[in-house]
Amino acid sequence: MAAEQAQNDDGATAIARIVGASAIDIADSIRTHVERGTLAAGAALPPVRTLAEDLGVNRNTVVAAYRVLTQAGIVEARGRAGTRVAARLPVAQEGFAHGTVLRDIGTGNPDAARIPDLTPALRSVVGRPVLYGEPVIDPELERWATTWMREAAGDDRPLRLTITGGASDAIERLLAQTLTRDDAVALEDPCFLASLNTVRLGGYRPIPVPVDAEGMTVEGLQTALDAGARAVLLTPRAQNPTGASLTATRAAELRAVLEHHPYVLVIEDDHFSLLSGAPFHSVIGPGHRRWALLRSVSKFLGPDMCLAVVASDPDTAERLARRLNPGATWVSHLLQRLTLALLTDPGAAQTIRAAATHYAERNAAAAAAFTRHGVPTSAGDGLSLWVPLPVPARAVTEHLMRRGWLARPGDEFVLADTSAARRLRLTVHDLADAELERLATDLAAAVDAASVPSPTKAG
Repeated sequence: MAAEQAQNDDGATAIARIVGASAIDIADSIRTHVERGTLAAGAALPPVRTLAEDLGVNRNTVVAAYRVLTQAGIVEARGRAGTRVAARLPVAQEGFAHGTVLRDIGTGNPDAARIPDLTPALRSVVGRPVLYGEPVIDPELERWATTWMREAAGDDRPLRLTITGGASDAIERLLAQTLTRDDAVALEDPCFLASLNTVRLGGYRPIPVPVDAEGMTVEGLQTALDAGARAVLLTPRAQNPTGASLTATRAAELRAVLEHHPYVLVIEDDHFSLLSGAPFHSVIGPGHRRWALLRSVSKFLGPDMCLAVVASDPDTAERLARRLNPGATWVSHLLQRLTLALLTDPGAAQTIRAAATHYAERNAAAAAAFTRHGVPTSAGDGLSLWVPLPVPARAVTEHLMRRGWLARPGDEFVLADTSAARRLRLTVHDLADAELERLATDLAAAVDAASVPSPTKAG
């Protein structure tokens, strides 16, 4: 038993009683204090030597206890600042903001009116019950999806399919079966919120890779690999939030870099697949050993259709299969059959094509309206616009709120890109022409208002 002082970042002292004779016992004691609030976020744990002497144990026992807590994300090592209780930071999420009367233009959502009607397909998908031990992928969906994914992946490599509960589920499982806590992952910067949160909450170390008009940059990827990235997560088209899509030239340049790192896991998240107006260009070369291509259906069949098709190398597929084994966590065959019924229905296919046209046309119209009103904007690919501003975005969002709009500032999507602090991600494809014109007028007024220096009090 030991009484120990823990210093927080403000210099105040918290008293915590840490007990235990083994590494597990000591770790459990500290975990209990953290959960009860006796040790708050930022509180410093005792130095290893001090705690070992106080408990009468070998210092390696305390080192092992701290390692257990670090791997669990409960504490973090800060070098000379010692080992401290990890902070639980608020995490930004996609989707509608709750409890607001403002018009939400930061959702990142598809248009519900542009999603195929599920009702006709639902009547046809109820079949015999699926039992434990049966194949986890519906055979008909597997045949259709193999053709779909093979068209993108090419015929020059072995390929196996996995079905997961959406893209985020796939990314989480892919990283978990490859990496350990604190391994580095190369991420686009700015980055899709769900991917960024998956990496952070998984305990991995994100390395930012800048994105330009042609997608992930070559120099940025090389820098991340040189820094020890063991996985790369990128969006080949309709990058969220920028709307950038890889050109054929850029994809070839990235393939050339990755050719020297064949065992780094490369994950391509082609989330906008059937809706995209840009061609698909892969960064995965024929000799790459660890790779996965993801295509979720949520953007064109609706966010509630939590299903993604994953094509990958056989070894990666085998590791994924162990995490999706029969009787545990396979994706419902009803959902698989429903997905297949919609993707092979001519009416649903027409609805998806019309939605793709709608998103492209409305984003182009919005970009033109913003430009006419003095906020030059280009429309990329995807559901949203990445709007550049001459002033800080958060100041603009405050002025937009006063005019009835809830916008999302660009700095929510970044790791290190300071330019995103002068960007807005706006989802406006569902606005009618009159609403769009009003938003363009209000946006210009908000930019002007944010450009005026705040009055200072005479002192």
